[in-house]
Amino acid sequence: MVSRRKLLGLGAAGAAALGTGAVVARSMLDEPPRARAASASDPVPFYGEHQAGIVTPAQDRLHFTAFDVTTDDRAELVELLQEWTAAAARLTQGKEAGSYGAVGGAPEAAPDDTGEALGLPASGLTLTIGFGASLFDERFGLTGRLPAQLAALPKFPGEQLDPAISGGDLCVQSCAHDPQVAVHAVRNLARIGFGRVAVRWSQLGFGRTSSTSREQVTPRNLMGFKDGTNNLKLEDSALLREQLWAAEQDGSPWMAGGAYLVTRKIRMTIETWDRTSLAEQEQIIGRNKGEGAPLGRAAEFDELDFAASGPDGQPRIGEVAHVRLAHPSFHGQARLLRRGYNFVDGSDGLGRLDAGLFFIAYQRDPRRQFVPIQLSLARADVLNEYIRHVSSGLFACPPGVRDAGDYWGRRLFAA
Repeated sequence: MVSRRKLLGLGAAGAAALGTGAVVARSMLDEPPRARAASASDPVPFYGEHQAGIVTPAQDRLHFTAFDVTTDDRAELVELLQEWTAAAARLTQGKEAGSYGAVGGAPEAAPDDTGEALGLPASGLTLTIGFGASLFDERFGLTGRLPAQLAALPKFPGEQLDPAISGGDLCVQSCAHDPQVAVHAVRNLARIGFGRVAVRWSQLGFGRTSSTSREQVTPRNLMGFKDGTNNLKLEDSALLREQLWAAEQDGSPWMAGGAYLVTRKIRMTIETWDRTSLAEQEQIIGRNKGEGAPLGRAAEFDELDFAASGPDGQPRIGEVAHVRLAHPSFHGQARLLRRGYNFVDGSDGLGRLDAGLFFIAYQRDPRRQFVPIQLSLARADVLNEYIRHVSSGLFACPPGVRDAGDYWGRRLFAA
């Protein structure tokens, strides 16, 4: 039986959709044709080797949602994933969630679609699903298929995680150039899943904080700095095979062609940062604020020179600068594909903005990529004075859906 708390969780998803509905923003991005449609209004292909929404050029808006599975019936879960896949294939092409849509069914029956996206284009919508470690328990007979890469993240120094906004059995990342389209998609998946899943937590995001294609300009985070300059890009085919996509030999054949997702909600102490001098801000990050160039260099994409000294004989890029501690050269060349978003969730009641970065990173193995990088940052990054990690998620995102006869996670549930 679904608890009152779970029912309220689903209701909150609907309320979020209605509350965001009045906001319409479309970001026209110059994106490469093989990874997107001709404009920000057009659909992104749903079927393919990999799920869309990973290397897809990052859209401007996000609605990320984690779900708890409330049924203990394996067949019901598989049926839900099949229904979700069919709805996602329709929604990402600018169609309504069900065949009868918002107004085409019997008047006495609930509609097949909630209707708030009627008349809106596809807006580059992508829907990406992931499975949390908690799904691989005795309920569904999946204990033997838990990937080693889903090992629990360690407790990092200084983090202040809230369990209520962390974890989850399933996650859905909904990205689009129109916030109403992104929220509409999640709302309809929650509606379809009623009685089988319940919303655990969700996060709205705006203004991408990474570029996932070289055709995109580097965006800025809420600290005002360019973010994700050296991010993995969809054009980096060899690096993507090495650093992003899971392979058969990694130990979980059902994940081949998928990737592992880490999310972190990182709240920024905006008011303190805004009173910090420009020179100190640049030393903390290791780049200049205007161009985004590494300190001591001229252009954003210049190589970082960690050996260079300034006039005072000290390293231009300090030992505890953010870019030094996060750089692949200090972590066995480990890299991430980041596609995070800014967020502002009102204030904390004391007049301080509840704002920051919703960090999203895809990789082949979090144990060898995210974990060592984050440990280095958590232990020494001077930026920690201005940020707090308040939520965390780790999910296995399976390969793409090949055709209309396939569904999200089919290989996981195959006998």
